[in-house]
Amino acid sequence: MNSRRRLTWLAALAAMAVGLVCAAQDEPQQGAQERVASSSEEPTQNAASQNVALVLSIRDAIGPATSSFFLRTLEDAHERNARLVVLEMDTPGGLDSAMREMIQAILASPIPVAIYVSPSGARAASAGTYLLYASHVAAMAPATNLGAATPVQIGGAPTPAPSPPREPQRDPDQETDEKPGAPEKPRKKDEDAEPEQDIEPATAMERKAINDSIAYIRGLAELRGRNAEWAESAVRSATSLTATAALQQNVIDIVAEDMPDLLRQMNGRVARTSMGDVTLRTEGLIIERVEADWRTKLLAVITNPNVAYLLMLVGVYGLLLEGYNPGAILPGVAGAIALLLALYAFQVLSVNYAGFALIVLGVALMIAEAFAPSFGVLGLGGVLAFVIGSVILMDTEAPGFQIARPVIGGVALAGALVMLLMSSYFVRSRRKPVVTGPSQLLSEPAVALEDFEREGRVRIRGEIWNARTRAPVRSGDVLQVLRVDGLTLHVEPSAADMSARAE
Repeated sequence: MNSRRRLTWLAALAAMAVGLVCAAQDEPQQGAQERVASSSEEPTQNAASQNVALVLSIRDAIGPATSSFFLRTLEDAHERNARLVVLEMDTPGGLDSAMREMIQAILASPIPVAIYVSPSGARAASAGTYLLYASHVAAMAPATNLGAATPVQIGGAPTPAPSPPREPQRDPDQETDEKPGAPEKPRKKDEDAEPEQDIEPATAMERKAINDSIAYIRGLAELRGRNAEWAESAVRSATSLTATAALQQNVIDIVAEDMPDLLRQMNGRVARTSMGDVTLRTEGLIIERVEADWRTKLLAVITNPNVAYLLMLVGVYGLLLEGYNPGAILPGVAGAIALLLALYAFQVLSVNYAGFALIVLGVALMIAEAFAPSFGVLGLGGVLAFVIGSVILMDTEAPGFQIARPVIGGVALAGALVMLLMSSYFVRSRRKPVVTGPSQLLSEPAVALEDFEREGRVRIRGEIWNARTRAPVRSGDVLQVLRVDGLTLHVEPSAADMSARAE
């Protein structure tokens, strides 16, 4: 009955954890909103909802939490019939899957979406560049930059060895005019400039990734009428631009000092949405800043690779300890909740499940070392499997979505130290004399309680045992135990008694 109640409580808590995570993903955005500006006259409820611009901010790597927050804000803007959605962005990049979800939502949105890289000093690198190209209005603050959109698998690959320098080709007509020893004529600036070197993919998989990225961003550039050639160079050569240069090269539409300046410059522009061309009327717009609610913050926390990694370890250790110690309850409950949260995070992250399996195997081997001592063999194999699995767990090199190496090293070192302490304890225990069990009787003297030639009774450690002997025994003799057979001791007179009898 008690075990059934424990299982019921465990299942209920696990269901609560699943419901909490699903609520963080599926429930509509109900975040707090701050009114920054208002019109001089109080409009009606319907008119106010139509004269609103929703503003949200992304200040980190683009991942499942930011994508979910952005999509729910777009849905809220559509329900309220808002005129504009402004995304303030400062990002080093992010996951390709999350970026594509956001771009698809922008392309399908009937409401214009403006992306504003701000404040000064911010950047729209990698995935942020794709989002800028997809937006209806692309804007940047002064002293910001965008670009470096090369897929990280290509950019992080070893660069091929440089090819030997080639002799410059000259016009044959010029060669006939020049004499040996004559000073060389100055060349034009564009002739001296070396062509920009592209990142050459080393494998077929890398070529597929970079060509797919080029086609994707060129399609966005052609759709929005922006510079497609520079977009390709941002992917192929990882080039970057400042805000002023981006405006001059038709990469963005506006350079704005702040939000009021952005709205002023957007007024009257035509944006092509999924419902057709829309003329932006930004005068007198009510700006409402949409803040992430606790569900989005929870999702952002558990989808952090380091947090998901630690949750997985807590879950695995908890369930294994509960299995080795049935009835402890707390390790099983905490482990089940942590593991469910970790599995949900892995579902939305780019995870290599071979790495996950190696981590589970490594933890199991390290725990098995405590219950089946192998003098370090199981423990060492567990540490190696754990480290290798942790390194390859995240199947992406996107910034902000890698497990920190110090975290892996710290957890692996802690596991190795615990295993080393257990091994040293087992070695010390092996050297100590036996104090319990039948083996301990072999080192204890027995005293005969009566005379007997074959079978009789003896006292050992305050207990009376039946004894068998091959030599005659007298009452009071000190006997040596040869072996234990059930409840019978096989004994013989000690060497001291044999010597006394001989004398």
